[in-house]
Amino acid sequence: MNLIHLRYFVELAETGHYTRAAQRLCITQPSLSHAIDQLEKELGVPLFEKRGRHTTLTRFGEQFLHTAKNTLKTLNDGTEALRLAARGEGLIRLGLLRSLGVRFLPELAERFLAAYPEKNIRFSFRSGMTGSLLEELAAGHFDLVFCSDPGHRPESGSLISLPVTRQRLVLIVPQDHPLSGLDSVDLEQTLDYPYLYFSEGSGLRSVVDGLFESMGRKPEIACEVDEDQVIAGLVSCHFGIAIVPEMELLSHLPVKSIRIKSPAWERSLYMIHDSRFYMPPAAALFRQFVQEQTRSLPFLSEY
Repeated sequence: MNLIHLRYFVELAETGHYTRAAQRLCITQPSLSHAIDQLEKELGVPLFEKRGRHTTLTRFGEQFLHTAKNTLKTLNDGTEALRLAARGEGLIRLGLLRSLGVRFLPELAERFLAAYPEKNIRFSFRSGMTGSLLEELAAGHFDLVFCSDPGHRPESGSLISLPVTRQRLVLIVPQDHPLSGLDSVDLEQTLDYPYLYFSEGSGLRSVVDGLFESMGRKPEIACEVDEDQVIAGLVSCHFGIAIVPEMELLSHLPVKSIRIKSPAWERSLYMIHDSRFYMPPAAALFRQFVQEQTRSLPFLSEY
């Protein structure tokens, strides 16, 4: 099916006159007639019929007109989307940890859009755990992902990581816990109590594991949970104690946040892209903007 012939067909259907349609298409009338003849032969049915000086659609032509218009619209929309992308416009697809979606990324995106008001740029945001976010990045579903260090995952060879912010880690205990009177703690002091732990796939799992490995010790794990907010809720209900990122939610729950004195540790969060995939100009522009805005590597609580 020749797309040029489709355009000729739609123009003739709308004008109802071969001469006027040919003039608007900037072709000769015989060329238009030949194109319509070829289209009708290919389809095997007549699309037009003569009524006096006018050319009108047959019932087959009326049926085909809807299909032809939709086909051309899809093509035009796709072409325009590519042109927008080439000009640094269009959709930027972000994957992120939920904690980064409270203030950090929304505020960065807002400042970015304010810096480029002339560009037609949109964002999509989807949250998840580090493991699932990196899997979707490797599948080409995101332009950029904001999460924990990818470490030595099988897919990490093509990943380009840039640290963009930091999180402090704190120990949280119920307000009536034996440790609740402390303002700072050595993790050696906590090993007599069961822990709520991050599950495999969470970027924080390896971070917390690293804390205890540096001590040569292992905590008693009461249960494993995906989300830091769920862990905080369980701690408030006496299911155990936990190491979590410092976050605003903690001030609204009946838990005590205790600074970890030893071993010293903080968590870096990264902006990551997969070098195997073409990065659209809009996403590349946002990546550069984030890099400039986070050059000092602020703590997440500053946002």
